Amino acid sequence: MRRFVASWFGTGLVLRRLRGSDAGSGTLGSVAAFAVALAVGVAGWQAQLAAAVVVAAVSVWASRPFATEHADPGWVVVDEAAGTFVATVGLAWPAAIVAWTVFRVADIDKRHFPGVASAERLPGGWGVTADDLMAGLYGLAAGWIVQALVG
Repeated sequence: MRRFVASWFGTGLVLRRLRGSDAGSGTLGSVAAFAVALAVGVAGWQAQLAAAVVVAAVSVWASRPFATEHADPGWVVVDEAAGTFVATVGLAWPAAIVAWTVFRVADIDKRHFPGVASAERLPGGWGVTADDLMAGLYGLAAGWIVQALVG
């Protein structure tokens, strides 16, 4: 069960099956989560926030057994789902796209976003998830700026 959830219901395993590599699985998992997060948004930002909290908690739980030396295997993408949910709270188009893009950049290139790399050093499932939550906050901030400017 944890493997299924950690792979965000199988999306983290798709590229390994197709190409024999996990490279890009985080982005694929976050695309799938993006669709779900926006669908939850129909119920309002409070529902999105509640979903983000639930997905973050589930991420810590599901990724814990697979965390090794403060890293997670490429197929574990529930953490990217958690970050995506955080990045999109209360946002509509095009701000949600900007937020998701900034989230992915911050998650991939942790060096240029203060706090993201250090969050990854937390032990077990906390470290697997925390860096994505931090990256999600960067995305959320960018999205809110865009939403304020666009209206």
